[in-house]
Formats: sequence, structure tokens, C-alpha cells
Amino acid sequence: MTVSTAAIRRQVSPLELFFDLVFIFAFSQLAHHLVDHLTWRGAAETMVLLVGVCGTWAFTSFEATLLDISLPRTRLAVVIVMGLGLFMNVAISRAFTTAPWDFVVPLLAILVGMLVLGATAAPTVSMRHHYQRGLVWTAVAVPLWVTGAAVPPDTRLWWWGAAALVDLTGAWLAHPLPGSVLRSAHLDFDAVHMLERLRLFLILMLGETILTIGRTMSEATIDLPTVAAFVGIFVTLVCLWAAYFGGGEDIVAAHIHATADRIRSVRLGLNATYCTLASLIAVAAASELIISHPLHQTSAALALLLFGGPFFYLLSQAWYFRVTAGHAWVERLVACVACALATAAAPWLPGLASLALLDVILVAAAVALARVHRRLADDLKAAPGTAQG
Repeated sequence: MTVSTAAIRRQVSPLELFFDLVFIFAFSQLAHHLVDHLTWRGAAETMVLLVGVCGTWAFTSFEATLLDISLPRTRLAVVIVMGLGLFMNVAISRAFTTAPWDFVVPLLAILVGMLVLGATAAPTVSMRHHYQRGLVWTAVAVPLWVTGAAVPPDTRLWWWGAAALVDLTGAWLAHPLPGSVLRSAHLDFDAVHMLERLRLFLILMLGETILTIGRTMSEATIDLPTVAAFVGIFVTLVCLWAAYFGGGEDIVAAHIHATADRIRSVRLGLNATYCTLASLIAVAAASELIISHPLHQTSAALALLLFGGPFFYLLSQAWYFRVTAGHAWVERLVACVACALATAAAPWLPGLASLALLDVILVAAAVALARVHRRLADDLKAAPGTAQG
């Protein structure tokens, strides 16, 4: 089935935005879990929970686009996932202690249910086979999730970590099986709609980070160091916003219009979303810590959160731009190197000094990227066939 130039382009519906709010709530829950368990184990727990949360959002959003959100059956499926997802996300703070089943049961119901729907209702044979392969991968992960919920908390991380690795690998590789893989070139798909879904979800994630700053400030003593920390974190978020929305979305849109494999481009964007969400959780946790204690020496944990969040945010974008449009990735990689070097130096600096160093790096990166994006957007509009497929 070839890409139809007359394919219907649907706007993002209010229901889809309503659906996103359930998972933005999960973002705040994950950030609080990380702050409350600021250890390597706590970070691993947060990552495992994130894979489950992000996977349910990605599966449902992609399928709602594929099956047409305007259809009653698709809308009903999205509403059901919203209810299950809200129940699952409420249990995030207790998933590794007293409420593992509250997290796992809705998670598995969403994943299996949406895969079954796709395997039976996808508009092409190729996509139905894709979802059938997804069910095989999920069948491997389900016993690991269930066993993890049944065992004591001390060993739960190992079982759930293995389950999350299966789910993440399946999503990353598009659920291949021996002799059977997804060949998505020229399949009809409203990639413009899904691109807008990813764009709006990123804005909402950045917005939730701003809410975290506001909540922390409302509980802090308002003095000069606290205000300085607030301003520094705000500059950080503006730079992270500008790194993509300062013209980067124009390059992605040009690539989407030029490529013959739109599903691949969207799938890679969904894969990058896992890393983007993790990076913003780290930024939110660092914001809470540095605003609460702006004059404290930068600990190793704070340094990893403060610089590691922007590092992985820019790295995920560098990877996506490299494998799709083929441009605007070197500048992001340079900023990643600067963040890595700053992470090593930060433990010798006060928290505010580390934050100032981060802002210098990000402001320089945002300015450089704005120039690159403008130049590339003009080039791609003039010669769209140069985008890689």
C-alpha cells in the first residue's frame, strides 16, 4: 500500500490531550519517586517504572493514530486506557513496596489489550502481523512482570527489570521474529498527526517540570540564593525548550514529508521519547534539590541529575536527527560532551555555581542550534528530496 498524497490529516483531538494528562501525572510521580529514593537502586526502580508508563502512552498514542481517533471504537479504547493508566500511575510510589499488583495489572491489561486491538483491527495485513509479533514479545514479558509482583520487594527489581528490558527491546526493534520483521516503507500512516502528538507531549512534559519548580518554590524560604536557583532552573528549561522548538521541529516536519517510510520516523521518535522523559525526570528532581538547598555543595547525585538530564535530552535528539534528517546532530553532541565534562567538575562547586555552568552550556547550545535550524530549514524547503528516507 503506497503513501497517499491525499490521505486525511487529522488534528490532535481534545480526547488525546485529555489522555496525555494522565501520563503527565505519572511524570510527577516518577520524579518524586526518584527524589525520595536518591540511590542507584532508586534510579533503577524509576527507570523500570518509566518503561511501563512510557510504553503504555506510546502504544496507545500510535494505535489511536493508526486506527483513527475519530472512530467510536478507537475513542472507547483510549478512554479505557485512561482509566487503567490513572489507576496504574497512582500506584507508582508504592509499586516497589506495598502495591505491586496495582501497578502491574493495569499495565498488562493496557499492553495486551491494545496489542490485541491492533492485531485484529489494523488497516493493513502488514500492521496486523506487526501487532501479532508484539503479542509474542509481550507473552515473554508477562510472566516476568507477574513474578516480580508476587516476590518480596527485595528481589522485585530484578524480575521487573528483565520484563522492562524485554518490552523496551521489543519497542526499539519493532518486535521482530525470526523471518518476520516490520517493513513499513510506503505504508499509509498519518505521521503528521503523530508528530504533533509527540510535539505536544514534549511541551506538556516541560510544563510539568515548571510545575515542579513552582511547588518547590512555594515551600521554600524566599531569599536571594533561592531566587537565584529559581532563575537558573528557569533558564535551563527555556534552553531545553529552545533546543527543539527553536526550529528543530521544522527540520523534523520536512523529513516526515520527504521520507517514504513515515512509520519508521515516528517509531524512532517514540523510542527517543523514553530517553527524553527520563532526562526531564532527572531535571525535575535536580530542580527540587537545588532550589531546596541552593548553597549546599554539589553532591555526586545532584551533579548526575543536573547535567545528566540535559545530556540525555540532547543525546536523544542528536540520535534522532542523525538517523532521520541527517543534520543538526553534531551541535547537540558537542553540548553533550560539555555536560559530561561539567559533571566531573561539579562536585567541587557549590550548587548555584554548577547551575550557572549548566546554563552557560545550554545557552550556547540553544543559540548555535537556532542558527543551524534556520539554515537547514531553508535548505530542506528548497530541496526536500535531500532528506534521508
